[in-house]
Amino acid sequence: MNIAQHLSTHDIKPSYQRIKIYEYLYEKMNHPTVDLIYKNLVGEIPTLSKTTVYNTLKLFIDKGITSTVTIEDNEVRYDAIMDAHGHFKCTACGAIYDIKYDFKDVAMNELKGFEVKETQVHVKGKCNQCLTNKN
Repeated sequence: MNIAQHLSTHDIKPSYQRIKIYEYLYEKMNHPTVDLIYKNLVGEIPTLSKTTVYNTLKLFIDKGITSTVTIEDNEVRYDAIMDAHGHFKCTACGAIYDIKYDFKDVAMNELKGFEVKETQVHVKGKCNQCLTNKN
């Protein structure tokens, strides 16, 4: 993916910091927090601030190329995958995994006459790696 072009296509000026933040989101796919993005990029971009990361993510959300993942009340994470999918959070290691989920199969009978704008599926438990390491 040409990230600069992708940003431009969505009316976002592709500055170096914006490109690097989106590149991190898109390539790592680790559903990072603002702090995690900052810690991983500040060595490469010494002028980067947490405020810049936050403002850039807000812009990405406003332009529809990033979404928030809020599984825990006190933790906002970010996702560059915009196709419909759910998330699994490991309660042991804290990792978040994308899961395929067919939203067409969700019974929405109770919502007839409503306009659904967003659907989120969050599952919690222990991931395979944590279960394997326990044994």
